[in-house]
Amino acid sequence: MRRRTTPAPGGLTYKGTKGKRARRVPIVEEIRPLVARRTLPTGPHPDARLFTGPRGGHISTAVLRDATQLDEFTKLGYEHVRRHDLRHTGLTWFADARVLVHVLRRIAGHGSLTTTQRHLHPDVHMITAAGAALSAHFNVLRAPRSLPSPIVMTR
Repeated sequence: MRRRTTPAPGGLTYKGTKGKRARRVPIVEEIRPLVARRTLPTGPHPDARLFTGPRGGHISTAVLRDATQLDEFTKLGYEHVRRHDLRHTGLTWFADARVLVHVLRRIAGHGSLTTTQRHLHPDVHMITAAGAALSAHFNVLRAPRSLPSPIVMTR
């Protein structure tokens, strides 16, 4: 990723990444065909936009809002959901899949692990599973250990 989309007067604008450096982002298998079909008017191109507006150009704030259906969240009682929350969700899903936090930091392009950790929101199932994992560890430590059988020498 070499650029980002950011709100600006009259729609969204494309800028370099906040950290001013390119980074690699993982692509899940489900969208690989979509990424492979990225094209410019001249044909397939690796730097072509993955998401475009209805006419193939820049995507507007309104189109992005409609595509993410964030207005529907308001109807469900989630008044404070923002597009950036999708970034938090994605990073949390990676963490739930056991991707290491230092790898998540690189994916997100964060300068520090602290910033990455602020983006992660484990659900109650992950927290419960962590407690169960610690209990299992303690059970292994408390289990009586058997001594090896004595070696019997025969002639």
